[in-house]
Formats: sequence, C-alpha cells, structure tokens
Amino acid sequence: MPTTGRFVGAVLFGALAWYTSLLIIPLFPEGTNLGWFQEVNTLFGLIAGWSVAGSRAGTGYVSAFSYGLTAMVAMVVMALFFNSTVVMIEQSLRRRYGGPGEAVTAVFELFMEHGSMMLTPAIVGTLVFGGTGAGLVVEFFAKRYP
Repeated sequence: MPTTGRFVGAVLFGALAWYTSLLIIPLFPEGTNLGWFQEVNTLFGLIAGWSVAGSRAGTGYVSAFSYGLTAMVAMVVMALFFNSTVVMIEQSLRRRYGGPGEAVTAVFELFMEHGSMMLTPAIVGTLVFGGTGAGLVVEFFAKRYP
C-alpha cells in the first residue's frame, strides 16, 4: 500500500479543493453565509486524494491522468452533494418544503444549480488541469518513495 502516494494525493487534492473554493466564493450572491464552505470542501479533497488517487498510485503515468481526473470528479461530486444537502436542511428548517419528498428532490435541484454555477472556464480549467497535474505528481512520488 503506497502511503506516500496517499499522503501526497490527500495534500494535493486538498489544496486543489481549497483553491477552487476560493474561485467559487465570488459566484455566490453577496451576503451569502458560506460558513465552513472552504474547510468542508478541503476535507472532501483530502478524502478523494487519499482514497481515490492515493490508492491507485504507482500504476504508471498513463493511469495517473485517469485517476487524477477520477479523484477530481469524486471530490466535486462529494462537495456538491454535501453542500446541497446543507442548503436543503437550512431551507427545510424555514419550512420551505411541503414534505420530505420535496426536500429530497430539492437536494438534486440544488446540486444541479450549484454545479451549473461552477461551469466557468476558470473553475473548470483549474479542476481539470489541477486534477491531472496532481495525479502526475502523486504518481511521481509513489514511484520514487514507495
């Protein structure tokens, strides 16, 4: 089990999540209380880097592209789902929904809304190049320091 690859993957994908969160914050309406937005997203970056990229480290540089992109997508999906769920819970405490089915449906609507908000060239480019670059760096360290 390549622990160096796992550690490097966690650090790099955590940093990617932190930086991408900085790019996303200005897209929210002014006055939006984001709370622990960056920190939670960074946690999901750490998890994706450790479990997705780190567990596949040492399989070659061609594979590094794919597991870098896979870890990036996993990080984004986890963060979007979690943040959408938090927004839904906040709205349900304000009695915005008519029932639990409507609230669950709202999670997926918020997921799509927040996901489409992220579709800017700066954010998509950062995620794609950051994910593939992080995958290559993880592979480098996993090969050199097993």
